[in-house]
Amino acid sequence: MTRHCHDVRLRGTRALLVIASTLAAVAVTPSAGMAQDPRIGLRTGFQDAGEAIRNLELVSHTPKQNGWFNPQQLGDFGFANSDLAFQKNLVFQGGWHGWQAWDISNPKAPTLRKAFVCQGGQGDLSVHGRLLFMSVEDLAGRVDCGTQGVADTVSAERFRGVRIFDISDIDNPKQVAAVQTCRGSHTHTLVTDPKDRSTVYVYVQGTGPVRSSNELAGCNRAVDDANTSYFRIEVIKVPLAAPQNAEIVNMPRIFADAQGNVAGLWKGGAHGDGTQNTGRTDQCHDITAYPEIGLAAGACSGNGILLDIKDPANPRRIDEVIDPNFAYWHSATFNNAGTTVLFTDEWGGGTAPRCRSTDKPTWGANALFTLGADHKLKQVGYYKLPAAQTDAENCVAHNGSLIPVPGRDIMAQAWYQGGMSIFDFSDPSRPVEIAYFDRGPIAEQLTLAGYWSTYWYNGYIIGSEIGRGLDIFALKPSEFLSANEIEAAKLVKYDEVNPQLQTKIVWPAAFPVARAYVDQLARKDALSDSRIAAINKSLDAAEKASGSTRKGALTLLASQLATDATKSSDAPRVRALIDVVRALSK
Repeated sequence: MTRHCHDVRLRGTRALLVIASTLAAVAVTPSAGMAQDPRIGLRTGFQDAGEAIRNLELVSHTPKQNGWFNPQQLGDFGFANSDLAFQKNLVFQGGWHGWQAWDISNPKAPTLRKAFVCQGGQGDLSVHGRLLFMSVEDLAGRVDCGTQGVADTVSAERFRGVRIFDISDIDNPKQVAAVQTCRGSHTHTLVTDPKDRSTVYVYVQGTGPVRSSNELAGCNRAVDDANTSYFRIEVIKVPLAAPQNAEIVNMPRIFADAQGNVAGLWKGGAHGDGTQNTGRTDQCHDITAYPEIGLAAGACSGNGILLDIKDPANPRRIDEVIDPNFAYWHSATFNNAGTTVLFTDEWGGGTAPRCRSTDKPTWGANALFTLGADHKLKQVGYYKLPAAQTDAENCVAHNGSLIPVPGRDIMAQAWYQGGMSIFDFSDPSRPVEIAYFDRGPIAEQLTLAGYWSTYWYNGYIIGSEIGRGLDIFALKPSEFLSANEIEAAKLVKYDEVNPQLQTKIVWPAAFPVARAYVDQLARKDALSDSRIAAINKSLDAAEKASGSTRKGALTLLASQLATDATKSSDAPRVRALIDVVRALSK
């Protein structure tokens, strides 16, 4: 979220919206189907708003705790929840008031494990082992975490940057380091080094004003100066054995052009008639790192960029793209194969209604790019929440993550008061919604609320609700997603998840994974009905068998599938199934 439109107060009525998610033509046309969309016309309310849900179960809703919201002003930014990080049975929820740790051992009844007041902005979090990292950007952020703010324009009491806490005793977290930066830290990205497990890096995305050099030596507010503090990120190196020694080791000019001009990308402004007014590329809002493929995708105000991070201390830009439909490049997500990158546009800063029937479906949306072996991004499609919201609901594309269904690219994404939309972008030119959840607006007048982020974590989808608390969802089988596919996704377990640090999803050799592929072949008519039935029968028999009998049955099935692959319209998926069957036979 960017915080430049938080005083918007509008009202209106719901209407109809249809999105054709193709790049060439995206239509906005009322239809009978969308008129029946239960998301349209939901009742207003704080904890009793109307709800619409499809192909999901709301497992639990945990309201905000006393002291963590302002009952006199429900949209008070000072108490807004923000992003999430995960470790074992804990969900860490950031926010303007501080951070909270929720124990979700029982997803039906999360319990508050720790609440830590420490103001300083949206408070994005990452976690790694015993360390918790927290972004601080606001000018009111204090070294001592106090809530009284900082009155002086130059003050030794001010803190803007990244705090590092030792949470080995979660009941008594201790700040062990605090790295000051010139623009503070709006967000940050934890980056691991596959070649050095003793160190992690933190990419700092500062979007605030540059502070005075009298407050922090070296800060430079002059935009046109070659040594300006704009047009860069900071890289913090954190020795895990001695996090107190964390320090900035690089401030790479990732927006520079070939001539060395640090302001080498989009200058800011409109792109022509009927286009967006796009922010100047002097900052990144979010960078998503994918160390296992050596790449990171940066959403950097006026551009989407691709970084080579094989040397994580020295990220290097290798491609950049622009879209005249984007106002503010906000965040990025790779698919698991690293062949598609999804960028989001936070048009309106997250505090404005940007999902109305009158809003272009290519504005405030996701743009999808393919990524080839040449590391060049090619735009192929868009996706936007396919249900119009009212003027009373802040709504635009925001944070989400992959759901680990083998063989498919599926994402759960937050749309603020537009709710959560789950969609399949396996074909990035034709993304399709497969599930959703939505609540009515929090009030008749636009009042800040809705999902900051929705992320898959160990079998559930966790939603950080800005104004209302924490939600947990479970997927339900549907025509779009089978029980086997959901079961296969649940087999993927993590000890730790930081959504801006993507890791390769690897599925175990298991019968639900094999059956997930079979269901997909059936859904796509990629094999005959009789072959699908025969394969399922073989899998059932093999699962009940053991020892050499099972091995023989699976070896025979793999052999038969090799023949199927030569006849199928989806040979790669059949081969993926063969790999699982062969692994099961060992």
